[in-house]
Parts: sequence; structure tokens; C-alpha cells
Amino acid sequence: MQEDRLSEWFVPKFGSQNFRLSVGILFLPYTGMVVSFAIWGSLSVEFSFDRIVSISLLYFFAIGISAHCLDALGSKKKPLGKVSRSKLWSAVIISLIISFSIGLYYIFLDSWLLVPIGIMEGFFLFAYNLELFGGKFHNNLSFVISWGILPVFAGAAIQSSSITVETIIFSAIAGLVSYILIITSRKYKELKRQNANYETYYKREAILKIVSSVVIFSTIFFIALRYL
Repeated sequence: MQEDRLSEWFVPKFGSQNFRLSVGILFLPYTGMVVSFAIWGSLSVEFSFDRIVSISLLYFFAIGISAHCLDALGSKKKPLGKVSRSKLWSAVIISLIISFSIGLYYIFLDSWLLVPIGIMEGFFLFAYNLELFGGKFHNNLSFVISWGILPVFAGAAIQSSSITVETIIFSAIAGLVSYILIITSRKYKELKRQNANYETYYKREAILKIVSSVVIFSTIFFIALRYL
């Protein structure tokens, strides 16, 4: 079994190794879920489409790139093969500059509630992925909070700097979905590390595919339905 992510189901089977690793590091199905959760938050309040785009870009750069590069830096197994630490840190810094710039723009404009959310997300970004403090925050609860609940709150905050009952309901659903995702993913990874045959971990892989697809495509469908 390959130690890098080239063997994962979300990595294209075509293209050069650099292309495949570049796509693989984004964990697109999982990144798409987090972006979708942020959109849910926006939909829970009065929203404008340009701010939906902004919060989506913010989380794409913060989670899709920064968090996953930090995860690679904090891993002892070199999941990205021969990608150098300098390149990973460069990607982290550039993507964080972009995401924080978007956040700061709206904070100074009118979305002050992004401040505490941004601080918490920033903490989990480094504490979870780099396994700081002895790995105390590298657990399921931290994952659910940072990848499920907080994105929903951020989506609402960038729109109206407020949290509604609908926001809380959406965040609870996102938290539950994130919990299902992380416990399934951990079992899936463990089975692959044990060199289990495909039939053994197929059900876990299927759950990951179904959960991520349902979240992403239902969000796209709702947005399309709203604007068509």
C-alpha cells in the first residue's frame, strides 16, 4: 500500500505526479464540504451572493490549502512524498495571507463577529494540523468544531455579523456530518495502513464518497435553485 496520497480515491488517476499531488493535497471532497458549511451559514441569514463567494474563497484557501499543507508538515509519514517543507510553508503563508485579507476586509467593513471566529479557527488550524501541545487538540472534537460548526457561524457572520436559530440548527447538522466523516475516515485510514484488502475498507470509502457528495451537490442545487 502506498504511503503517499496518490492511491486515495479523491486523487485523479491521470496527469503527472506533481499534478496529482497538487490535487490530492486539496482533499477536494472534504474541502468542498467545509466550503458548503460556510455557505449554509450564509443561507441562514439575509445574504448577498458576493459575500457567499468571499466566505467560500476564504475557507478554500484556509482549509483547502493551508490546513492540508500544515497537516502534511505535521505528519511523520510524508503523505505528499517528496514535496519540500519550504514549498509547503510557502503555500501555507500565501494562502493564509489571502484568506486573512478577505476576513479583515469584512471585519473592518461591518462583520466584527468574524474576529472571535477567526481567532478560534486560527488556533485550531495550527493546533490540530501540527499536533501542537502534545497533540491534545488533534482529536474528533476539534475537527467537528473547526471543520463543521465554526464555518457555519463564519458564513452567517460575514453576511450580517449575527447568529440566528437557523444558524445554530445548520451548525448542529454540520457538526454531526463532520463527526460521521472523521470517525469513518480514521477507520478507513487504519484499514489501509493494515494493508487490508479493498473489500474490507470499501464500505468506509463509500460512506466518505456519499456524505461528501450529498453535502456538496445539495448545496450547489439549492444555490442554483435560488438564482435560477
